Amino acid sequence: MGSFFQHDYLYAAGMYSLVVVAIIIYLVIFEFVTKYKTWTEIKNGNVAVALATGGKIFGVANVFRHSITHNDTVMEMLGWGTFGFVLLVFVYFIFEFLTPGFKVDEELENNNRAVGLISFILSVSLSYIIGASIL
Repeated sequence: MGSFFQHDYLYAAGMYSLVVVAIIIYLVIFEFVTKYKTWTEIKNGNVAVALATGGKIFGVANVFRHSITHNDTVMEMLGWGTFGFVLLVFVYFIFEFLTPGFKVDEELENNNRAVGLISFILSVSLSYIIGASIL
């Protein structure tokens, strides 16, 4: 497998493929964490859920960007990427904890775009902090 990744184009395609699969898996996990059905809400035009989901996708991709840059093996890259994902899940729970006046899931399901925007910004901004801490 090491010689397979010695070709730049194959390396890029391999990393791309691994991260896309990881994002899909992580979105499925996020689906279990939230109380609403993400793709049904997006299909129905719920911008708040689309913003929150977009932030999650961007956040995971950003964490993997740093993980690819700082790790020499695929397993290390996947390990750090997964660790970063777990930290991004904590962002969701922190947001819920810091807003005792309302339920984040309910506000997103009700298309509260302000909550969706804050969710997006939290995921993206903290993904930079997570990425910067990857060794």
